[in-house]
Amino acid sequence: MSRFLSRALAGLKPYVPGEQPQDKKYIKLNTNESPYPPAKGVAEATYGQAEKLNLYSDPDCLLIKRAAAAVCGLGTGNVSVGNGSDEVLAHIFRAFLQDTGVAFPDVTYGFYPVLCSLLGIKYKTVPLRGDFSIDVSDYEGIDSAVCIANPNAQTGVYLAPEKVEELVLQNRGRLVIVDEAYIDFGGSSAVPLVKKYDNLIVVQTMSKSRSLAGARVGFAFASKQLISDIEAVRCSFNPYNVNRMSMYAAAMSLEQDEYFRSCVDKIVFARVYTATKLGKMGFEVLPSRANFLLARHSGVGGEELYEKLKERGILVRHFGDERIKDFVRVSVGTRAQMDEFLNAVQKILEERDAEG
Repeated sequence: MSRFLSRALAGLKPYVPGEQPQDKKYIKLNTNESPYPPAKGVAEATYGQAEKLNLYSDPDCLLIKRAAAAVCGLGTGNVSVGNGSDEVLAHIFRAFLQDTGVAFPDVTYGFYPVLCSLLGIKYKTVPLRGDFSIDVSDYEGIDSAVCIANPNAQTGVYLAPEKVEELVLQNRGRLVIVDEAYIDFGGSSAVPLVKKYDNLIVVQTMSKSRSLAGARVGFAFASKQLISDIEAVRCSFNPYNVNRMSMYAAAMSLEQDEYFRSCVDKIVFARVYTATKLGKMGFEVLPSRANFLLARHSGVGGEELYEKLKERGILVRHFGDERIKDFVRVSVGTRAQMDEFLNAVQKILEERDAEG
């Protein structure tokens, strides 16, 4: 820490992303990326803009706004675009939460408390139930904004749209933010609800189901008034926030619906297959609607399993949070990758049995 760092940031603990090691080749099941490449034509659309990199990208992001609005049945005035959904969340937190504060589950996306610390936003955590589900009645009477990931980050547990609507209706003077990074893998989006409610913002990303994690493109969907506020913050910070190549890649990807659904179907199949196999090995596996599984085994600790898998060239994610420290989070890859993971897990369990 330098002597020039603002006192307000002295205790800041930055978000720690999943490992992206360069020392050797791993099977990466740790950062919830898609195992499949982008849709056909995305690379060509991207390369076609390379010769124009001397020019700024469109600050209004109209190419992507039109494509995303068409997919969601909204107008371009209901869409804001960011450099990944993390930036979109930052714009939302800065625009709306510094006066009200925010509440979110105790097990959720770790970026939320980091953003609050960075921006000086007060927050409270609401414990998930014993089965790691969200009970919307726990948010009754909370006047601050509410932010949930759905399906929930880390757990994959899903909240049905009618429950999201109940959360919105509990207090029409309270903002509700629904982060749908994983919604395409088995849930119904709350985006249609933004046509009915002016206290709802839905955030999505192209990093997961659209295979564009490296392009960094995310969205906010909301009423025109809310989007206008978000856009004011965006343009006050970085009006050229989405680069030209990512913009064209995203627009092309949104047109490739058949390929998108094919990739999602394969990931969902591999998720169910892996969860079933893990269950037969004695794992407790939470009911995930995302592209990952949260699992634990009584015979091996979460951190130990993470380390032993890494030794075998397989990366998963382990979190030190008290409630999930015994678990590992496993991104769903191809069927072949999941078979390698399962074989490695089986050998680790057999070694533990032999030792004990």
